[in-house]
Amino acid sequence: MNVEPPEHHPSGTDSFMHVRHALSRLVRIGLTVGAAAVLATGLATNAQAATGSIRYFDVNQNEFRIVNPPDNVCLALQVRADLIVDETDKRMTIYLGTACQTRVTTIGPGEGRSHIGGPQSVRIIG
Repeated sequence: MNVEPPEHHPSGTDSFMHVRHALSRLVRIGLTVGAAAVLATGLATNAQAATGSIRYFDVNQNEFRIVNPPDNVCLALQVRADLIVDETDKRMTIYLGTACQTRVTTIGPGEGRSHIGGPQSVRIIG
């Protein structure tokens, strides 16, 4: 006696499960992309920067600039500054060390200092 297996016909339940699984994956991908966009937007709006430039000169009068520096971030200068000018819209603290160690002074917008020991880092106060 030969018994043949019944033919398999896709049922409505199988099709529904495939569609449901695909939709579930799309929803998860959408949520992931949406969360990433919200996180990126939130970080972008929280990052503040001064408008303008920090200009500084070495002992040979070579000029260096930091344009639109971020607030509350220690910025190492490329060279020891003989003259430094705050041309931003915020106050700036000047340090001797490269990692904002040994505070020298704080200056306001439009102010500058020269011959103060060759500062090597600054921080915009936001």
